[in-house]
Amino acid sequence: MPVQVTSSVRLALMLALGASVAACGTFNDASRKFASAITPYKVEVVQGNVVTKQQVEALQQGMSRQQVKDVLGTPLLTSVFHADRWDYVFTIKRPGVAEQTRKFSVFFKEDALDRFEGDEMPSEEEFVASLTTAIKNPKVPVLEATPEQLAKHSSKPAAEGDAEAADAAKPDAPTGVRPSSYPPLETPAR
Repeated sequence: MPVQVTSSVRLALMLALGASVAACGTFNDASRKFASAITPYKVEVVQGNVVTKQQVEALQQGMSRQQVKDVLGTPLLTSVFHADRWDYVFTIKRPGVAEQTRKFSVFFKEDALDRFEGDEMPSEEEFVASLTTAIKNPKVPVLEATPEQLAKHSSKPAAEGDAEAADAAKPDAPTGVRPSSYPPLETPAR
């Protein structure tokens, strides 16, 4: 083979190799952008007991353990080493939102409530308001039926002439009244 042809073939191969490497780099950038646009579903994790301001206000010194449990619920943490202390911890982890953690501890002396301490607890309304959804302005469907749709599903007859047909179809019950007994769910054995 002549030297010029061999040099040209080598040059063409080098250019093809360089183009393929450049294409791979572009492909990698495009695949990274595509992969970052598609994210896996992340589960919302809720753990513990929610303690509200109203529940804390209901606590009084001297309450029994059962009374405290009735107000706050079963404690998330109880320790064998600290039998006179109950800990209520609430954690919620949601994608795209800062993690919420609240802690509240109740201390007993001889099975009676001695004291309690913890984070400032939100009211029920404040807590519900803090639970935002991913959909900012959801489309709420119109929940109104047209008169035609209501007449179609109404138990009352639409016209006077239809009243006799409706009464004939339901001899046991007057129009619009449900029967007092229903047929058995299972067929009798034969």
